[in-house]
Amino acid sequence: MAWTRTYDEAEPQRVNRWLAQSGVCSRREAEGLIARGLVSIDGETVEDVGRKILPGQTLTLADIATADLGAAMTLMIHKPVGIVSSQPEGEQIPAVRLITRDTLWGDSPAIPGRDSRLAPVGRLDMDSRGLLILSEDGVVAKAVIGPDSLLEKEYVVTVTGQINEARLALLRHGLALDGRQLRPAKVTQEGPRTLRFVLTEGRNRQIRRMCELVDLWVADLYRVRVGPLTLGDLPEGRWRPLTAQERAALIAGDQ
Repeated sequence: MAWTRTYDEAEPQRVNRWLAQSGVCSRREAEGLIARGLVSIDGETVEDVGRKILPGQTLTLADIATADLGAAMTLMIHKPVGIVSSQPEGEQIPAVRLITRDTLWGDSPAIPGRDSRLAPVGRLDMDSRGLLILSEDGVVAKAVIGPDSLLEKEYVVTVTGQINEARLALLRHGLALDGRQLRPAKVTQEGPRTLRFVLTEGRNRQIRRMCELVDLWVADLYRVRVGPLTLGDLPEGRWRPLTAQERAALIAGDQ
């Protein structure tokens, strides 16, 4: 089905920028769609990649454009402990090997085959569990783990050691890894041994290393959210594809 939306901003805006902000596609993808004659405003095909849309005008993407944008699969899996995100060593099992018809939760228009290009979008080490995104979609990957991404990643973490305000203050803002200061984090205590972390970056084993710097040790690390995408009731070891609305929200940077 063709994608149609009426522009309701106060000021004119370039079509490619608006499509990107709306989470439909990247600016470069929008320019490609315009070049192919697949974008129209009020029934008139857009021919200029610099064209601006005016308040009250209606933009439509042709059916083939929406089909092309949705062709690259993105899915989420509830990764168990003991499964690696990618690049297994020896007898390790990568998360992509869990993506089968038998482990599907709900429905999917397709089941990825051996020739799929699904890759993990964001780290989740072998000893951690929870929400892992796998995608063939470069736009999704850039939105989630690109250098300019500020998408929040939320974790529930069980630790050993004494939690106190001084250590919480350092975890929130005061630590550096590999010689670089960490971005401020939201860290709250939710139980005698339970912390909730909300980060906007993803350094290698970041939370474990942060905790070690303040003499806390991670016993369990559980990712429950990436931006607007939550694990919800997805069972451990199961997967489901993202909806078009979820893809759009990730690209738009919604939290």
